[in-house]
Amino acid sequence: MANEFHPINFVNKQVRNIPPSGIRRFFDIAATMEDVISLGVGEPDFVTPWHIRSEAVKSLEKGRTYYTANAGLLELRKEITKYMEETIHVSYDSAKEIVVTVGASEALDAALRALVDPGDEVLIPEPSFVCYKPCTVLAGGIPVPIETKAEDGFKLTPELLRSAITEKSKVLVLPYPNNPTGGIMTEEDLSAIVPIIKEANLMVISDEIYSELTYTGKHVSIATFDGMKDRTVVINGFSKAFAMTGWRLGFACAHPDVMAAIVKIHQYGIMSAPTFSQYAAIEALRNGRPDIERMKEEYNIRRKFLVDALNDMGMTCFNPYGAFYVFPSIKKFGMTSEDFCQTLLAEQRLAVVPGTAFGDSGEGFVRISYAYSQDNIKKALKRLEAFAKNH
Repeated sequence: MANEFHPINFVNKQVRNIPPSGIRRFFDIAATMEDVISLGVGEPDFVTPWHIRSEAVKSLEKGRTYYTANAGLLELRKEITKYMEETIHVSYDSAKEIVVTVGASEALDAALRALVDPGDEVLIPEPSFVCYKPCTVLAGGIPVPIETKAEDGFKLTPELLRSAITEKSKVLVLPYPNNPTGGIMTEEDLSAIVPIIKEANLMVISDEIYSELTYTGKHVSIATFDGMKDRTVVINGFSKAFAMTGWRLGFACAHPDVMAAIVKIHQYGIMSAPTFSQYAAIEALRNGRPDIERMKEEYNIRRKFLVDALNDMGMTCFNPYGAFYVFPSIKKFGMTSEDFCQTLLAEQRLAVVPGTAFGDSGEGFVRISYAYSQDNIKKALKRLEAFAKNH
């Protein structure tokens, strides 16, 4: 008798075992309900500035509907070189050390695939963005979470890093400014872990997608430290800083040997990033800095308002210095993060994300995004206050 056909049996076992994103799951539930206020998704509420959109329109009018070079338009890569020199003071060869990707997420995935061999351990400070672990698994690596603490500002301390390193450690993901906590690593913090990284001979993937949204001084990249540029893949993009999430455009910068491997993966899987998005990105880098400052000023107002309001409610909230999230404790309610979010959604029609979506160490916390209008945030806080009174 022939074996029965079940499509699920053909699905890769690793993929089957990876849970769906905890962020998207709540967002999808909320989308089916009426009168829901969602503070769940990390997407700017600003529309991409018109001068950037206009360049995309012009590129289409001129018939620029073809593939670009695999690594992206050279004109854009030259602008990225200037941008990196101005912002993190590191110089990259636009011909050999930069690739333009479909969002920063693709850059992260390609970087892990380029660096990780089966069985290699990838160190991941947590709580952190949902894709680091699954992308490591898909690359054949072993994710090793490093639990950071609110009392340390959710920073990666030298003690935590040293305790996680084994002879199999190969890559450290450095996710700062951090999603979901808003934690940052200062120059002093980074200088304390650089010697450990060199001693353990680690490569670093530094996810700096929120680098422009730092509220206490300028962002510092680990690639700026002596000897660190060649052992760091810097990842960044246009989604958060320029409010260009739907354009799906990111980039990675790395040593030519590593970049050649990343581009190889990119050319087989993607070919090239969308052409009109690349022309828009050139305009963003040349003339979009005032837009960043305007949006950052508004985020900062919301950040302060939200942190004060949550602390007044008794929901202890670490003061975030980067990105556009707060990560308050919900331990006083005696619920798991998952139960808290489900009950809040059912009773008050308010959607936030369980801290456990960002790793087990997120238990007892929830992520609230302030990439929403002040009106929405005020309405949401009223619902949260009503919930707190009932529990």
